Amino acid sequence: MTTTIQSTRIFCIGRNYLDHVNELSNQRPAEPVIFMKPPTCLVKPGLPIQFPKHGQELQHEVEVVVQIGTAGYVKSVEEAKTFIAAITIGLDLTLRDVQSGLKQKGLPWEKAKAFENSAPIGDLLPYNDQIDLETISFGCRVNGQERQVGNTGNMLFSIPEILLAISTIWKFEIGDLIYTGTPAGVGSLNTGDEIEIYSDLTDSFSWRITD
Repeated sequence: MTTTIQSTRIFCIGRNYLDHVNELSNQRPAEPVIFMKPPTCLVKPGLPIQFPKHGQELQHEVEVVVQIGTAGYVKSVEEAKTFIAAITIGLDLTLRDVQSGLKQKGLPWEKAKAFENSAPIGDLLPYNDQIDLETISFGCRVNGQERQVGNTGNMLFSIPEILLAISTIWKFEIGDLIYTGTPAGVGSLNTGDEIEIYSDLTDSFSWRITD
């Protein structure tokens, strides 16, 4: 059984796996790196993803995604799990060439991260206490070739820690989505590519890149 994707806010976490931090030569963060995307970035499984016209190097980042089911502020790591309604996997698509230029100028990342269709998302699975948030395996294939393999046990900041960090600034609303970061192996996508993501919790989901 899946739940409906209804979200007004998408929170994303950057640099949450050390191997990915290292592959992009970034500094290890002392706290979660938080940025946001509008809900128009969401793409349901099977729908086409148009290659954005304002960049050239489109890269995939597969991530575990959680949806909030309780409005309010998370007051502790222990309480955080009670705010989760559903879980799935998704993609934080990134225009790496655009992001590199923005970073060099000290500018925000929205042009590189928050463009249309930049947050493909799988069907949501209702969350329960039997799901161990720290042992979820997941990955990404492009044209059948393995690109990324990750496990939430390797996160720098766990999902409950992420929720607490976000909630120190924003009051959660029902339906909020949190993309929790990507492991190493990010790579480029081209027009015509088929990208598939999978986990040990959910079905696999796929999309095709179009002109």
